[in-house]
Amino acid sequence: MKKSICLYFQVHQPNRLRLYRFFDIGKDSHYYDDFANRTILRRVAQRCYLPANELLLDLINTYKGQFKVAFSISGSVLEQFDRYAPEVIDSFRKLAGTGCVEFLAETYYHSLASVASPAEFRRQVEKHKATIEHYFGVTPKSFRNTELVYSDEIGSMVYDMGFKTMLTEGAKHVLGWKSPNYIYSGALAPKLKLLLRNYTLSDDIAFRFSDRNWQDWPLTGDKYLGWIKAAAHNDEIVNLFMDYETFGEHQKAQSGIFDFMRYLPEVVINDGDFEFVTPEQAGRKHKAVAVLDVPDPISWADEERDITAWLGNELQSDAFKKLYSVSEKLALIKDNDPLWDDFGHLQESDHFYYMCTKFFSDGAVHKYFNPYDTPYEAFINYMNVLSDFILRVDDANSVSDVNFAAGNKAVAAKTAKSGTAKKTVKKTAAGKAATRTAAAAEVRKTTARKTVKTKK
Repeated sequence: MKKSICLYFQVHQPNRLRLYRFFDIGKDSHYYDDFANRTILRRVAQRCYLPANELLLDLINTYKGQFKVAFSISGSVLEQFDRYAPEVIDSFRKLAGTGCVEFLAETYYHSLASVASPAEFRRQVEKHKATIEHYFGVTPKSFRNTELVYSDEIGSMVYDMGFKTMLTEGAKHVLGWKSPNYIYSGALAPKLKLLLRNYTLSDDIAFRFSDRNWQDWPLTGDKYLGWIKAAAHNDEIVNLFMDYETFGEHQKAQSGIFDFMRYLPEVVINDGDFEFVTPEQAGRKHKAVAVLDVPDPISWADEERDITAWLGNELQSDAFKKLYSVSEKLALIKDNDPLWDDFGHLQESDHFYYMCTKFFSDGAVHKYFNPYDTPYEAFINYMNVLSDFILRVDDANSVSDVNFAAGNKAVAAKTAKSGTAKKTVKKTAAGKAATRTAAAAEVRKTTARKTVKTKK
């Protein structure tokens, strides 16, 4: 049996917030920087999404189904595609039509709901699943949580939602001596199969490809296949997971990244030792070799491979807790209220990522696509927006309470007015009941008399 290569790409763009000042609170509830969102989305579409999709479609057709990939596309970016670049959705639909591309489920808003609210997590997953079915006509069978965040508890929730395969990070502090190049099972969901990212080989493309100071630059298809074969010499599967923006945005076209991607399938397929599979196919093809215990959440971010990139300091923690503190109040508001959309977009993990105070080796990563000069500016702007949002939630609940009270008063008034009528109805009903009772008694008496006569 051939060994497997699983290629997966994350596609996401957040709804960036506009400069929202303290004096805007309570006066202006439009939170988003529409110009920045449109400009960035259009730019990345031209540099990455459109040319990369065209390349993958050509590769799938060239190798007649032997080349396969998987995507996780957030609901947030799908909304922006619809708004600013519908041609990107058309290009993904063409890929979906080949049958060689798997679309994964995730949280609709690319959020961290899985570590905050099981109910909200489920709501977003179901919303995203329905959205993928709507746009691409396929039902997601595998799951990828935001930024590959995973723990035993999250895995159990994902399995309960019907998914049998889930992607996460091959974190060294979790694996220990074990290899990421096998499939594992969840500790609380033994039937859930886990595909672990080989972060060394993935980052060779995602981060180091164009670094001329890298000792292995330039990276070629033949060299890379040699590394894959060495890594999986005694193993079964190599999972290469990365941001789709790697192609053309993080790694510019002039770096040769598209040429590398065009040549890689040819090298792999001609070699014959490996075959490309999607996550769902990998789960069916390979058995889990062991249980993976992950008591605390892991992710693919930074050197720590945990969730401190989003919730590692007091700024992030305060904003996160305050956001989810409104969940109970929101539950009293209708599902189609615009407040729910704003609640979702304010959950986008990017907002908390911008507040990260990490520097040193991970600093450059946190600056990319970041609209703020400092984490403190990100925090202040976000909290101003959140303060206005909470005011709107409170107002909506107040209106609901007023309507409820008004409704009760109206019912009471109607009851008072109809009191006499009700008494009449009761009397009439009582009279009818008495009549029926008397008639029945008379029937019983008549029957008894007839019975006596017959006996005589």
